Amino acid sequence: MRASAASKAESKVVSRMSKSALLEFRRSFQPIGDPISHAEFAADVRRGLSKRGQKELYSKYLYDDVGSALFDVITVLPEYGLTRADSRLLRKHAGGLAKRLDYPTLVVELGSGSGSKTRWILSAIAAKNPVTYCPVDVSTLALENCWRELRQLDSVEVVPLAQSYLDGLRQAVQLRPAGSPLLVLFLGSTLGNFNPERAEKFMADVREFMLPGDAFYLSTDLQKEIPRLIAAYDDTIGVTAAFNLNLIARINRELNADFDLSKFAHEARYDSNVNRIEMHLRSLVSQTVAIGGDFKIRLKRGETIWTESSYKFRCEDIAGLARRTGFSCEVQWVDEEWPFAQSLLRAV
Repeated sequence: MRASAASKAESKVVSRMSKSALLEFRRSFQPIGDPISHAEFAADVRRGLSKRGQKELYSKYLYDDVGSALFDVITVLPEYGLTRADSRLLRKHAGGLAKRLDYPTLVVELGSGSGSKTRWILSAIAAKNPVTYCPVDVSTLALENCWRELRQLDSVEVVPLAQSYLDGLRQAVQLRPAGSPLLVLFLGSTLGNFNPERAEKFMADVREFMLPGDAFYLSTDLQKEIPRLIAAYDDTIGVTAAFNLNLIARINRELNADFDLSKFAHEARYDSNVNRIEMHLRSLVSQTVAIGGDFKIRLKRGETIWTESSYKFRCEDIAGLARRTGFSCEVQWVDEEWPFAQSLLRAV
């Protein structure tokens, strides 16, 4: 659901609101912000599909309301072990983590989705102190699901932010009580969607909003057998394929394009040189696609549109990244069933 012009104006006012005014948004589902404009989406699509050589689309556009709902299904598929590993680690370590962090009163989750995994850490913190939780996501449907699920927790205030990661974090830190620690969550191995240079820049940008001693809790998928990785991104019943194809269906819906989905196939591949899973949409025929009446692209048979990357890490990669971006790596936990790490990073 796209915000109206009135809500866009409202979001500018919200940036100057006090903590008490911001918390009024908890009384009904009314996410703050307008994360992606129609013009921004159209410009990014045109730019990515005009590239010489490999055409591409930004992975953030996979997550409209349809894409977010499909991704929630992906997370419970037997092939996709990431989410279950993330949940197991949170469930196991939430109590100790809350105590180690001295029960922060503000928790911000970047790319929250439905927030289902976050229940463990919020419950552990709220057992000792009231906590304000700010889920940040570009999907209003995901935020609404998150709000409905987590606002029932005792001593937890949910303030949803329909923003990009950094804009949402900028908004959320206004709620920090003086002298209180901040916890920022970045779960689900979303960091792997960034190339290494962008990942480093992103973490340095996050650090700019934090004070020494604040915590950044980061989940990352680890390197493992290639067939196991491929299966996680190309499941047998085709949910991931539908998730990927929905991106061009979204362009049809929102930008008046004429992509014929039957002429594309989902493809997952692994580049072992850079330890990266890639998702592509492969053109099954030579074809021309019109977008918005004034822009056309030509695709050869077999040509692909690159839609997502997911880099896979080693534990030492995360420790090194932390050092380079203003953090220290205090502790790491690794799931035994599906190699996957959660790292507690402290701002220094």
